[in-house]
Amino acid sequence: QVQLVESGGGTVQAGGSLTLSCTASGPTFSRYVMGWFRQAPGKEREFVGLISRAENTYYTDTVKGRFTISRDNGKSTAYLSMNSLTLEDSAVYYCAARTDIGVSRRPDHYECWGQGTQVTVSS
Repeated sequence: QVQLVESGGGTVQAGGSLTLSCTASGPTFSRYVMGWFRQAPGKEREFVGLISRAENTYYTDTVKGRFTISRDNGKSTAYLSMNSLTLEDSAVYYCAARTDIGVSRRPDHYECWGQGTQVTVSS
């Protein structure tokens, strides 16, 4: 089973940018659909976006045009680049791996999860 480690979180001012990384160890990274989710205090974990094996990307409406997901299979790493950050983007961000070839926005469809990294957007 793949292990995932996120990095790159921190505090950034509103309007700023941040890039998160998710590095995998274990079986072949390229076989996984990689999803990004976030969870703010008192809220449910929500879908942010994903990148398929074929590197097609999908995003929730609130981040379209601001966030970009990419992957480097040679480095076994997925990235979440975030621009024009707002206070509402503050959350713990998680990457997750899905072994099924189909894409999904549901957290329970992902088998492996990272530990999460905190993103705080300040005014």
